[in-house]
Amino acid sequence: MLTMIIGSIDWTRLHLDPVAVNLGFFQLKWYSLAYLAGIFSAYYYLLKLIDQPGSPLARRHADDLVFYASLGVIIGGRVGYVLFYNLGYYLQNPIDMVKLWDGGMSFHGGVVGVTVGILYLARKNGLNWLRVHDYVACCVPPGLFFGRLANFVNHELWGAPTTVPWGVRFPEIIGGMQGLGPARHPSQLYEALLEGLLLFIILAVMFWRTQARYQPGKLVGAFIFFYGIFRFGLEYIREPDAQLSRFAEATGLHMGQWLCVPMILGGIYLMATANGRRHRVEPIAGPASIA
Repeated sequence: MLTMIIGSIDWTRLHLDPVAVNLGFFQLKWYSLAYLAGIFSAYYYLLKLIDQPGSPLARRHADDLVFYASLGVIIGGRVGYVLFYNLGYYLQNPIDMVKLWDGGMSFHGGVVGVTVGILYLARKNGLNWLRVHDYVACCVPPGLFFGRLANFVNHELWGAPTTVPWGVRFPEIIGGMQGLGPARHPSQLYEALLEGLLLFIILAVMFWRTQARYQPGKLVGAFIFFYGIFRFGLEYIREPDAQLSRFAEATGLHMGQWLCVPMILGGIYLMATANGRRHRVEPIAGPASIA
């Protein structure tokens, strides 16, 4: 009955343009704004976190961290996409590797890039790199939320065909002509809610309501574990990349799922061993206080 009333959502009725500002000679896309919103929200929240007792870094470190992490996201995300998702094409068209405006970023590659940036910052300033990771992990979900919304506006990374009443018909090339495809899962919105909103709530509760911030690796472990679980499950209703269809058929898993396996296992390990790395930094009353 609900399907008859609502029907599949027609993309053309949503009036969503991937370009936010079009001046003719210059176009500002929602995807770019999503990156900016993610960076600024992460910086704002990071400042809130480091104001609490026991922070592993100071304000001056936070300013540098935003720069290195942003660079890591862009470079790592692009390199990861080239290597994991479309290497054959880019080997034949190497100049396209630097065309970031055409899209194509890998979250898993971005994670590696951010990790390298944090390691460099920690080594340069003598910081506990794993605790810095914990604080950064808490700040990432808002960026994922904005990024997935941008994916939806760009009508990319959509889900598999579906009969659910909230299915969305995206523009597709059908028979060599542009048209509306079948109703699909709006998997971008599912990911925005799970990887963005829900993951943010989980990490916020752990940071503000538990002692997780004093157990190096617990927060970043929770981040990569829950992200891996969410992404692994959602891949079943996501449309696999065209260039990976044979890979998916041969293994039964998408590339995104394979890349989530080490994240899930690594997250379990970090959370399970975090208490053994407990770093006591909060003041303790009495003459037996320790650092």
